[in-house]
Amino acid sequence: MPDPNSWQLALPTLLAALVFGYLLGSIPFGLLLTRAAGLGDVRKIGSGNIGATNVLRTGNKKLAALTLLLDALKGTAAVLLAGYLGPDHALIAGLGAFLGHLYPVWLGFRGGKGVATYLGVLVAVAWQGALVFAAAWLAVAFLTRYSSLAALVAAVAVPVALHLLGFGRAAELFVLLSLIVFVKHRANIRRLLSGTESRIGAKG
Repeated sequence: MPDPNSWQLALPTLLAALVFGYLLGSIPFGLLLTRAAGLGDVRKIGSGNIGATNVLRTGNKKLAALTLLLDALKGTAAVLLAGYLGPDHALIAGLGAFLGHLYPVWLGFRGGKGVATYLGVLVAVAWQGALVFAAAWLAVAFLTRYSSLAALVAAVAVPVALHLLGFGRAAELFVLLSLIVFVKHRANIRRLLSGTESRIGAKG
């Protein structure tokens, strides 16, 4: 029979995993890289966020790719490192990394939209789900050249795929993360509906 006090006993380390994930996720790689490259403040162009899609609007594809990689890796690292404490700690750290990217304390809680970090967490939690995400994103992006639409479609596909593949706890987490992705993309959704959304590779 499960110990009724097990949750209370685990709570301090779960909170530590959440904080660890948050701090790791809150590293603003897009801003740091563009400043280091002499491109100024990426928050002053395009959508104003610190993610790879906006970094791409500087015209530096390599820097955008590096931003994408690092934003994903901080999610992956949070999950893998916290996973040494247990599977629940891994999921909580993944949630923390995602929230840290969206709401970094260093930038007044104004960060990116979380897609790369979402994918990085997914790679560590269930790589099969990451393949589903990548396939959905690439297909939609290729057909429409809308990064936001590709992310939204992929975010719908992932929890469904995780549930069908038997990753129950992960599916629950990604239902939450996907809902947050939609909330963070609400302005993009309005622009998609009005036909004014920027396409991949467009500047400004």
